[in-house]
Amino acid sequence: MNNLIADIDIISGEEAQACDFKTTIDENTGKTKKLYIESYGCAMNFADSEVVASIMKEGGFDTTSDFYQADAIFLNTCSIREKAEQTVRKRLTDFQRAKRAKPSLTIGVLGCMAERLKEKLLEEEKLVDIVVGPDAYRDLPNLLSVAEEGQKAVNTFLSREETYADISPVRLNSNGITAFISIMRGCDNMCSFCVVPFTRGRERSRDPHSIVAEALDLFSKGYKEVTLLGQNVDSYKWSPEENNKARLNKKEEEVSTVVNFANLLEMVALVDPSLRIRFSTSHPKDITDEVLYTMKKYDNICKYIHLPAQSGNSRVLEMMNRTYDREWYLERVSKIKEILGEECGISSDMITGFCTETEEEHQDTLSLMDIVKFDFSYMFFYSERPGTLAAKKYVDDIPMEVKKRRLSEVIKKQSSSSLERNKLDLGKEQIILVEGASKKSADEFKGRNSANKVVIVPAGNFSKGDYLKVKITDCTPATLFGEVIEINPTTK
Repeated sequence: MNNLIADIDIISGEEAQACDFKTTIDENTGKTKKLYIESYGCAMNFADSEVVASIMKEGGFDTTSDFYQADAIFLNTCSIREKAEQTVRKRLTDFQRAKRAKPSLTIGVLGCMAERLKEKLLEEEKLVDIVVGPDAYRDLPNLLSVAEEGQKAVNTFLSREETYADISPVRLNSNGITAFISIMRGCDNMCSFCVVPFTRGRERSRDPHSIVAEALDLFSKGYKEVTLLGQNVDSYKWSPEENNKARLNKKEEEVSTVVNFANLLEMVALVDPSLRIRFSTSHPKDITDEVLYTMKKYDNICKYIHLPAQSGNSRVLEMMNRTYDREWYLERVSKIKEILGEECGISSDMITGFCTETEEEHQDTLSLMDIVKFDFSYMFFYSERPGTLAAKKYVDDIPMEVKKRRLSEVIKKQSSSSLERNKLDLGKEQIILVEGASKKSADEFKGRNSANKVVIVPAGNFSKGDYLKVKITDCTPATLFGEVIEINPTTK
């Protein structure tokens, strides 16, 4: 459960993109039909929607931001929490008027919710014409043809090979500066609370040369930052003979070459020194010293790691099937700070009220937060998901009021830590990449520093996409404020 929709979202240090949905842009390249997409959930879903838009473009569709103008409406869904699915069901009712006005309109549900519910979704939501899982997007033109003939269409086949490596994504709602690059699909971790392995299948790593080619293409088009995406990027593993990690692990001695995540990071960093590299998400059991030393070696690899802890108690972590304990997690954090320095940003996910969690075990989570001092966190109370190992093995026995009270304590702790961490930046000079105007004022611009913190500066003689050297002058728990010292400094 990484960077996904929460029942209560209090996130220090960056916008909760997962709490919103993103819609398509208006694209007018002369295609005969219009596609409208809304994307919910994690960054991977947003990246998938860009793949979908590319496939549909080849099928004769331009994108539109007005669903009343659309010939097809797709909802790319999240299934990590019940609220995420309820949000999608509610949104479907908004499209009823558009369907009445244009009976030929095709409505599809894509992604994790589609994969979890399959044909059942067609029975429950009569408005829906097609249901498509994350590995079946190439089949969309065919499924649309079936739907246009008046039949319901479903493809929720999970592949062990599909990576969409050959598809050039259509950048939706892009700021023209930052972009996602999907480097792998699926998840081999079976965290007991998580539905992702059942909705996205086994891990497959994308050809690294296609990843580098995509980064080169983005840089040539003026993009200044890419984020490498995967459910667990540290377990990226590819060879020319095999892209499936489980199979590759069994025959690693038989293949010609193995590219791991540290190797991939270096390959992308070498595209250009002024192209910033980020990645998400790391797993504490898999992040290696080799990755950390690669981050240290290249200035353009941002010094920020999202390292979900989920709990600070070893017994609870074992029940969650996280395959590490409290001591392992703290050792990894210690190594991050040793190699990359105290200024490296570290964020986390935290779940309160997991099955059988005691008050003492909850205090262990708070004490872990005291030790690590996360820059920001995504914080949730436990929400049982059908089909997960936890739903099958454990009773969801923590009262809701206890879950929420514990969550409020975690939120309070994180707010204090975020402010404490941000105060350490006061008076320091940092490099930020300008992403655009601040939402609150046209007289201010926002950017991010290497540690992924938002920095607000007064508008000046610079533009979106410029690097700025700034001096940090003030802060809140969520934001840094600075004054511009230099525009596009030599050192990025």
